[in-house]
Amino acid sequence: MALLAAGALMLTAAGCGGGDGDTVSGGPPPNTVKLPSLKGQKLQVTAVWTGTEQENFTKVLKEFEKRTGAKVSFVPSGDDMAGFVGSKVAGGAPPDVAMVGQVGVMREFAQKGWAKPLGAEASAELAKNYAKGWQDLGSYEGKPYGVYFKTSNKSLLWYNTSAFDYAGAKVPKTWQEFLAQAQLISDSGTDAVAIGGQDGWTLTDWFENVYLSQAGAEKYDQLAQHKIKWTDPSVKKALETLAELWGTKGLVAGGRSGALQTAFPDSVTKAFGNKAEPDAGMVFEADFVAANVADAGAELDQDAKVFPFPAVGGKAPVVTGGDVGVALKNSKAAQALLTFLASPDAGTIWAQSGGFISANKNVKFSAYPNASMRKIAQALIAAGNDFRFDMSDQAPASFGGKPAQGEWKALQDFLKNPRNVEGIQRQLEADAAKAYKN
Repeated sequence: MALLAAGALMLTAAGCGGGDGDTVSGGPPPNTVKLPSLKGQKLQVTAVWTGTEQENFTKVLKEFEKRTGAKVSFVPSGDDMAGFVGSKVAGGAPPDVAMVGQVGVMREFAQKGWAKPLGAEASAELAKNYAKGWQDLGSYEGKPYGVYFKTSNKSLLWYNTSAFDYAGAKVPKTWQEFLAQAQLISDSGTDAVAIGGQDGWTLTDWFENVYLSQAGAEKYDQLAQHKIKWTDPSVKKALETLAELWGTKGLVAGGRSGALQTAFPDSVTKAFGNKAEPDAGMVFEADFVAANVADAGAELDQDAKVFPFPAVGGKAPVVTGGDVGVALKNSKAAQALLTFLASPDAGTIWAQSGGFISANKNVKFSAYPNASMRKIAQALIAAGNDFRFDMSDQAPASFGGKPAQGEWKALQDFLKNPRNVEGIQRQLEADAAKAYKN
């Protein structure tokens, strides 16, 4: 974690300077992995990705089609991957491969027999290119099931340079400095932070960063496994800290009710859609925000810059996330796609398009389109096995991965009323006890 935090601290310099090495490594992707001929075979893949993310993933699938002769169709799952796959399995027609965003959901799929273990070729490619920590995250009961194809650093704040310059704001390093700069931006006439509260997962990321930095890694691991209760004093302290931002007038773009009606992509647009006069000075989320910044018509490293999530406790937090590819059918085509996704070839394609970070240590940093993304990727690889994965994504889906229930719903309720700390703690604990069955 220290390595990853140190790497993250380099983001400020990278985001502000640019400089040498900003040219994109263009051209065709490497061809390092042998794939079988799949001419005439059809393959269906599902993921939550839409918009730019779906377009960029489609480039990866097109290259797989080119190399194998297979025909691949993409089906968006919606936010509820567990519900989508469950309905398809019940109907006898699951997709061949699912890109699952929650490690808890992946393990549920494996436990139920829906997910199939990786074959020899995919396992070998995974072992060659990924640190053991990522291999372990994609395993269940000692067997490799998944390939973490798209990963993310979820401890980043992206800021509008015009808003910062106009307010005279500076990049903060601590939570108190962050609140002070947010107030400065608000006082200048621009709401400080856009929050995509309509998507409950963004709120879990806010909580996890505050909690990891404030309570520490050991408590984080205990809460992730429900070995301590959500009524623990450490949770109360984290919620009270969040309330300092969420409950202060003028700091949340559109107010709390506005935030609850804002989808994640729209929160980025609020900060960068109008570069000169934005609706918000900052937006929090992972490295994939870079793609949304481009969609909003802003230029990364010029109109938009990035800094690490401020230290709430002794150290700045670094939370990671990722989408793991798993086979839902025992087929040659499904295993071949996972083998391809585990290779640096596939990762390079999306890296060049932006809005993507790979945990594959053999994807060259020169593939990333700018200095900021390159530094984020370098920090992730430098961490090796020493990182903390998104807490809600480790939880059972009913608690950490479904809209309008569990942690997503409880934190939306908290955003609506940040004064109700203990009530939200009881709500979280009741939902967690039911999901974890302990």
